Amino acid sequence: MEIEGQSILACAGRLDENLIRAVDVIVAHPGKVIVSGIGKSGYIARKLAATLQSTGTPAVFLHPAEATHGDLGICQPGDPAILISKSGTTAELLALIQPLRGFGAPLIGILGNPHSALAGEVDIVLDACVPRESDPGNFTPTASASVALALGHALAIALMQARQFNHEKFLHLHAGGQLGRNLSVTVREVMHVEGEVAWVEPDCPLRQVVIAMSLHPLGAACVTGQDHRLKGLVTDGDLRRALEQHDDIRQLRASDVMTHSPTTVTPEALIHDALSLMEDRPRQISVLPVVERHTHRCLGLIRLHDIYHSGAGID
Repeated sequence: MEIEGQSILACAGRLDENLIRAVDVIVAHPGKVIVSGIGKSGYIARKLAATLQSTGTPAVFLHPAEATHGDLGICQPGDPAILISKSGTTAELLALIQPLRGFGAPLIGILGNPHSALAGEVDIVLDACVPRESDPGNFTPTASASVALALGHALAIALMQARQFNHEKFLHLHAGGQLGRNLSVTVREVMHVEGEVAWVEPDCPLRQVVIAMSLHPLGAACVTGQDHRLKGLVTDGDLRRALEQHDDIRQLRASDVMTHSPTTVTPEALIHDALSLMEDRPRQISVLPVVERHTHRCLGLIRLHDIYHSGAGID
């Protein structure tokens, strides 16, 4: 993994104006992009075509061996073509050059050898070379496949930025599945409120906190003060730590064990944002208090389970 990671970093350091040239060529064309490769590079080409499709750039995978047996019919005049090859000498791709030129296709190569035969035939070369593969024998396409995929992703993300492809446009293409749900559903729609939540005050005895959390098993109790403002959060983990650290818990209050200034989310936030708050951190959390933006009143809780609990599949 270190070999592959270092290869990707080295490739990032080689990025130059060719990436921008590739973006300009693709954005200038109103049609689709053809992506082609064979063997392991073919799988990378399929993945890149799928990523382009889902991020605002129409794309199709063209199998190079099938292309000259009728599948070239997918091509339209001017469709840019991305050819992926580790060696840069793939015979099936070299055989595609003339037919693609017949369609007036600008050619972009993601090539492991920038001085290869294919490099001499394409218009733009994206250098995907690696010093070695990650297997002991240095012959299995591992690091080279990772670099080709990372370069494809760099191109896809650059195209997203050029097209100003935001989350609303992403949602339009991902209406189903967990990704679409995360970008369309707000915290308010799935949060737990009022009688569903364990509410306690800072001086509430720990025994009463446990009882409240047992009656409302959401994994946490909201500790509130005047005007229902959030003072802290008592989680299942806080209770376990209290038991570990104290021989006698009878004198403990909610304020003694609660998490002060917990991470919160607003009801207007998308569940995508709530998920990021829970997971994009050194120690993941599974529940968030929901707090009004201006009044700071606590309205309830949202759990990780509430975000993923859906009949839709996960993209």
